[in-house]
Amino acid sequence: MHMLQWEQLIKECSNCKRCDLGKGRTNIVIGRGNENAPLMMIGEGPGEQEDLKGQPFVGPAGKLLDLLLDAMMFKKDDYYIANIVKCRPPGNRVPTDEEAEKCLPFLRGQVKLIKPKIIVCLGSTAMKYIIDREGKITQMRGQWIEKGGFWFMPTFHPAALLRDESKKILMWEDLKKVKVKFDEINQEQV
Repeated sequence: MHMLQWEQLIKECSNCKRCDLGKGRTNIVIGRGNENAPLMMIGEGPGEQEDLKGQPFVGPAGKLLDLLLDAMMFKKDDYYIANIVKCRPPGNRVPTDEEAEKCLPFLRGQVKLIKPKIIVCLGSTAMKYIIDREGKITQMRGQWIEKGGFWFMPTFHPAALLRDESKKILMWEDLKKVKVKFDEINQEQV
């Protein structure tokens, strides 16, 4: 799929009927943030709040992510947030391989348009479809992977921190590495 502009991507996404997820959606959830950001964060898929508002990461996990990014001194212009799938899976279940595969061209289109330097994979679903189908988030999180001209950092999904507080310090450490790399890249471009 060749997507030249945001308008085209949004239109194709909004009219998508590639899988059954679109039948149950209230809103398509494409992304939020700076469309020229050096940092892109990718999660799994929209939840209930995201489906209602049409924006990713606006529920409890999104509020936690925003707090973490603010604490790391990231500005709103520094990042863009998207998901593997653009429609809410029923009951917030994990997207199936088929659903993810049908939606990945939209995400690839977003990456081409944004041209980030760093991509943070939030959780195992994002890591699976972006970095390694067989990888385990608990083994790969916190490690830089350079691939295709991008720096990838897998870390926990903020929803995992809401379920297990012991993961907070680990995600904090991962985001500190992201901030260091982000600052290095910005220094190189000055």
